[in-house]
Amino acid sequence: MTLNNKPGPDNDADARAAVLPSREDLVADLVDEMTSWNPRERMDAFRSWLKGSLSLIHLHVLSAVEADGPLPMSHLAEMLDVSVASATGIVDRMEERGLVERGRSQTDRRVVLVHVTETGRAIFRDLTEHRRRKLTGLLARLADDELTGLLAGLRAMRAARQAYQLEQTDSGLVTVSVVDSKEGGDA
Repeated sequence: MTLNNKPGPDNDADARAAVLPSREDLVADLVDEMTSWNPRERMDAFRSWLKGSLSLIHLHVLSAVEADGPLPMSHLAEMLDVSVASATGIVDRMEERGLVERGRSQTDRRVVLVHVTETGRAIFRDLTEHRRRKLTGLLARLADDELTGLLAGLRAMRAARQAYQLEQTDSGLVTVSVVDSKEGGDA
């Protein structure tokens, strides 16, 4: 028996296959890397989010109203899985802090809509700035070729995420809420 040690297309492909993990293993490893979050990192993140006595429920409300636009109290209560009375109390406390404000719907004056204020939007700007500073420090530790590869991978992930979301929306698996443009402004 003789071994073919000559370089060639067949031998190169066999060598790569022996060294490279399967696609499934690569995906599993990437998911592990992207979702690893030790308890200390998680606690530090929660502390930064909660500074200034901002609760997780307040972050949830701000996120929902920022994403979907002004929301009626009843929708907000349903989203939070609380009664309308509890949602009213949550919004009361947030309004006292200047994070949100209430206004009447332009199309149905009986409906009270919750709007994010400039102070509420500043919360996310501050979180984003904090996150960008942390990421800048981490990325400074990578070599130029690692940065280039990471950027290419992240751009591919964004394109894949957008395509996936479009497929989900087109198939009816995702519900997209549409806010009446008349209600989108400040009331």
